[in-house]
Amino acid sequence: MPQALEVMGERWSFMILRASFNGLHHFEEFLNELGIARNILSNRLAKLVEHGILNREPCPDDKRRIEYRLTEKGFDLLPAMLALRQWGQKYGVEFEENPILVDENDRLPIGPVSILAHDGRILDHTDLWLIARENVGIRADGSHAQPSKALAPGDHAFRGADSKRAANS
Repeated sequence: MPQALEVMGERWSFMILRASFNGLHHFEEFLNELGIARNILSNRLAKLVEHGILNREPCPDDKRRIEYRLTEKGFDLLPAMLALRQWGQKYGVEFEENPILVDENDRLPIGPVSILAHDGRILDHTDLWLIARENVGIRADGSHAQPSKALAPGDHAFRGADSKRAANS
């Protein structure tokens, strides 16, 4: 967590990343969209490039211009960004945003970001524990857990009808 905060723990870095997820790629676009000072934007973009979150590359159609593109490492921050956005919307910290993030398939708003088990079950905070790496897969009674078949992207797993979350699924 401290290393992640070193890279992303600053407001402008989050704003630049959000703008990148929304399709902005050029320095001037970030500048106009965010209302950030040029020197701060330049500094934050350099930091995001240095940490492998953005790539800095020439534009394909005009090699004199520079683009900033999300890397795989940058795209992997999407769930964290969505969780922060949803938290802000839920608790009134952020205003209602436009555009709205929807599922491309049906154009309906996405659901809340969830914590999933290795097999796709939705977990809540009461299902989570921090343990030493050497104890992974060893149950409290000493028996060894057998991993379930993991779900493929787009698959869903729900607990039985008696689950506290089944009604919400």
